[in-house]
Amino acid sequence: MTVDAHHHVWDLAVRDQDWIPERSPLRRNFTIDDLAPEARAAGVDRTVLVQTITVPEETPEFLALAAAHDLVAGVVGWTDLTRPDITDELARLRELPGGHCLKGIRHQVQGEPDPEWLLRPDVRRGLAAVAEAGLVYDLVVLPHQLPACAKTAEALPQLTFVLDHLGKPPIASGALKPWATDLHALAALPNTTAKLSGLVTEAAPDSWTVDDLRPYTDTALEAFGPTRLMFGSDWPVCTERATYGEVLSAAQELTAVLDAAEQADVFHGTATCVYGL
Repeated sequence: MTVDAHHHVWDLAVRDQDWIPERSPLRRNFTIDDLAPEARAAGVDRTVLVQTITVPEETPEFLALAAAHDLVAGVVGWTDLTRPDITDELARLRELPGGHCLKGIRHQVQGEPDPEWLLRPDVRRGLAAVAEAGLVYDLVVLPHQLPACAKTAEALPQLTFVLDHLGKPPIASGALKPWATDLHALAALPNTTAKLSGLVTEAAPDSWTVDDLRPYTDTALEAFGPTRLMFGSDWPVCTERATYGEVLSAAQELTAVLDAAEQADVFHGTATCVYGL
């Protein structure tokens, strides 16, 4: 069994994805029906569907998709962490069709100009509510925001944090520091986990190789260990660099140094445990 712990879908007829450039091949619809044959051909049995934009309507739509498709076992949605009624809003989402599939919350922290946005009192209050609701929190951040992630995780030991895309390391440049140092500091906290996802997007556009990714995945394996790492395709964003199958194959090659039980953690066990699939 293989779990894809990170992918997206969108329908441009429902709403625009304003983060997608006009001439990008991503500027079209990507649906569960598009993903399903690729996932099954790659041996993927279950997935986690992750939010794309910060609008409240998206999460109920994703929960309904999860209710209608066996492939989607969990949803990481969005809600405004700073809203005064955050506890009630999380409870409302859990009561919607497919609400049992809500496993986590995410916000595009990478787009916040304040590098310490996560440390704001109103945000921390919202994160505490996420923990109280029994959900996890996905971190989508840039490397310079990793120190704030560590401070936040240390202040909220009751909340499990999932670092998406390993914090978007500078793979195209080949630089490791300070990203590696900050990643180790985050991984030192027991309530943190991370995804081997989104890495091909950070590599050189037309010439990336598995060996380009290896220093970064080796760093993550050293920092988190296989029981706190999980595979994610980041489909369809990954398709700008590689096919679904190529992304999975690269992850398998990069973790080939692990024994069978450790590989099972990365490709199944960690996601199942962290998200309660």
